[in-house]
Amino acid sequence: MSTPVIGLSCYREDATWGVWTTPADLLPRTYTGSVERAGGLPVMLPAAAPALASAIVARLDGLIITGGPDVDPARYDTAPHPRTQASRPDRDAWELALLDAAAAIGLPTLGICRGAQVMAVHGGGTLHQHVPELIGHEQHSGDGSTFTETTATVDPASRVAALIGPRIDDWCAAVSCHHHQAIDSHPGFTVSARSADGTVEAIEQEGDRFYLGVQWHPEERQDAGLFVGLVTAAAEYAGRSQPAAR
Repeated sequence: MSTPVIGLSCYREDATWGVWTTPADLLPRTYTGSVERAGGLPVMLPAAAPALASAIVARLDGLIITGGPDVDPARYDTAPHPRTQASRPDRDAWELALLDAAAAIGLPTLGICRGAQVMAVHGGGTLHQHVPELIGHEQHSGDGSTFTETTATVDPASRVAALIGPRIDDWCAAVSCHHHQAIDSHPGFTVSARSADGTVEAIEQEGDRFYLGVQWHPEERQDAGLFVGLVTAAAEYAGRSQPAAR
C-alpha cells in the first residue's frame, strides 16, 4: 500500500528568508515532521477558492486542520470580543470548505488547537473568545511566543485515550498549549478531555470515522499517538477508496 497522503492547512503570513520578505504560505516543521514520523506523506494546503476544496480533498487520505489565528466570530453569529485577534477570512472559508468536502467522503480528520475550534464551529458550535476572563488565569496562553503546559483529564473510554494511552497517568496527560480561545458549544461531538479549570481539551465524534480535535499541540512534544492514529485511519481509508475516485 502506498504512503497515505495527509493534507495540512497552513498560514499565509509575511515571511523573511535570504534576501526576500514577502507573503508566504507556511507551517511549522513540527507538523510535517510529526506526519512523516507517523508514516504519512504531508502536503500543505494553502488557502484557495472554497470551490476547489472537493477536488483537493479527493486526492487526500487524511486531513489536519492546524493551529493559527482566531476564527471570525461572525462564523458563529457572535459579536467580536475586544481581545479577539484579527481573523483571516480566506483561511476560515478554506478550512470550513475542506471540512465540508471531507465530511462528504468520510475522510479521516484531525484538528489541532484552532483546528479543533474550526471543527466545532463547522458543526454549529461556538467559542469562548477570551478564556482568561472565564477562568481567571492565563495558563493556557502563556506570556509570549512560547508554548505553556496544562494537564488534560481524558475520558478513559474515548478514542483520544486509546491514542495517547501510554502518556496517561491516572487518566491525566501533560500537554503543550498556546491559546486564548476555546470551544464552548460543540453539537455532534463528545468532549473527551478537559483541563482542571473546565476548558475543553478534546472533542470527538462517535462512530467509525476518525474525526477528532484537540486544543493542545501534540506536534510540539512529538506526541506520536494522535498522528499515528490519523495515518493508520488514512491508510485504511485509502484501502477502501475506489481507484476511479482518486
